[in-house]
Amino acid sequence: MTLNTPTILKKIVDRKFEEVRERSASVSINELHGLAKEQDGCRGFQAALAAKIDAGLPAVISEIKKASPSKGVIREHFVPQDIARSYEAAGAACLSVLTDVDFFQGADDYLKQARAACALPVLRKDFMVDPYQVVEARAIGADCILLIAACLSDSQMKELDDCARELGMDVLVEVHDEEEFDRAVALPSPLLGINNRDLHTFDLTLDTTYGLLHKVPEGTLLVTESGILAKGDVDAMRSKNVNAFLVGEAFMRAEDPGAELKTLFF
Repeated sequence: MTLNTPTILKKIVDRKFEEVRERSASVSINELHGLAKEQDGCRGFQAALAAKIDAGLPAVISEIKKASPSKGVIREHFVPQDIARSYEAAGAACLSVLTDVDFFQGADDYLKQARAACALPVLRKDFMVDPYQVVEARAIGADCILLIAACLSDSQMKELDDCARELGMDVLVEVHDEEEFDRAVALPSPLLGINNRDLHTFDLTLDTTYGLLHKVPEGTLLVTESGILAKGDVDAMRSKNVNAFLVGEAFMRAEDPGAELKTLFF
């Protein structure tokens, strides 16, 4: 845990350590490894993004999220299977599914349901602090995990990254500023997410992504996260050669998430 971890994030992470203790008391990590081996192979999260970009298209990670700590319930009519099918039909490259229970009203079952309803690779969107959660992610079918640099030390990031790779999963490493960026690019993952939301204030600015573009190493697949709310935002990013996007709230507030995806990106 970094010293400047924002309060809400620290609260979530503290709860995650409790959650790991609770869950491991009922299902051991060895049992999870057994469940992970029963899953079909990983679908190739990074490869799906790269294929869209290579085809000259935007690579959209479309999020399935019911609620957030700052906004409360975002989508009342919440059927993960229907949302996943809607996204797939509209041209999404991948899915992101919130599984955090206490702060985002997510569930592991939401990921299972969404993945079973489509052929897209799926990111488990949660707050990873322990290898137990990484194995758990594969056991529920995740193809990729998220590592948030703001709440992990360098050694924690490496341990979790190594664990995910051993299980065949891809890893999206999320940063919010230059210091986190420099730490994240030391990992082998070519997937780097820049979150445009300030974790202290929840303010959004796309300048967060723009301000770090000059540092992106060759061979890195950059994903801009949060704050993509209008076609102009997409066009501005793509003009700067940012072609992968993680979008949740704009879709979740729409009556038809897939239709909103088409409107925004295609």
